[in-house]
Amino acid sequence: MRQPIQLSMREPGDDPPQNDIAITWIGTATVLMRLGGFTVLTDPNFLHQGDHAALGYGLRSRRLTNPAMELSELPPLDLIVLSHHHGDHFDEIAARDLPKDVPIVTTGHAARKLGRQGFTRALAVETWELTRFQRGSQHLNITALPGRHAPGPLQALLPPVMGSMLELSDDAHDAHYRIYITGDTLLHDRLAEIPDRYPAIDLALVHLGGTRVLGVMVTMDGRDGVRALELVKPAHAVPIHHGDYTVFRSPLGDFVSEVERRRPGTDVHYIERGETITFEVTRLPHQ
Repeated sequence: MRQPIQLSMREPGDDPPQNDIAITWIGTATVLMRLGGFTVLTDPNFLHQGDHAALGYGLRSRRLTNPAMELSELPPLDLIVLSHHHGDHFDEIAARDLPKDVPIVTTGHAARKLGRQGFTRALAVETWELTRFQRGSQHLNITALPGRHAPGPLQALLPPVMGSMLELSDDAHDAHYRIYITGDTLLHDRLAEIPDRYPAIDLALVHLGGTRVLGVMVTMDGRDGVRALELVKPAHAVPIHHGDYTVFRSPLGDFVSEVERRRPGTDVHYIERGETITFEVTRLPHQ
């Protein structure tokens, strides 16, 4: 684990709420999170309806929606969590307009690409590696989790991807809120390691879409998304990464139907782009 990254104290009146978690879905996998005193952005994608995201090897996908916020409307960011470097997760708008010194926790592959784009604080992490941020008495731990973006040999053609565990704590309590972000992963064997290491997860942000590239599914569809919930057992879940691009072939309705059929034991919250949902931080330590 690296030494904790100390973040400067905010000016009076600038602090986000200290006792809750606020999640705003901007679109695709882009989420603005206020976690106690931390402001975090995931997978910045600010292309507009009709724009095309580059997926590599000359492949592109057309965006079907607009982002609920423009990048210029974001509050000051403490850090970014980037699951991988694909055009629908880190686009040319992000590359051009994000501050070049913002910390970005991501894969080694993505960190190298970010470095070539001029970003000076891309933090490359391996699976299960932890990065800690600190502001005053609050801590935010981010641990890279296993992800698999494609089956079998096709993995070599797609960038490595990671899931993330975000743990908010303070000097008096141990990991009192946990958020699991799946990243663009398929359902695979190593996901079973997550509940072994984290038996109590408060919230999961689930990347869906059933993305297909050259006919091969490379993100979870509705069925596998529910199976992931059954495996990881978060208390709450918010589905994201659906309905935004032409390569997303599994609509949200697939997931909704599967939740109703299987009843995974997770409280699933459906939010619209631009909507904010708030969760109360418990003051009890996890197991």
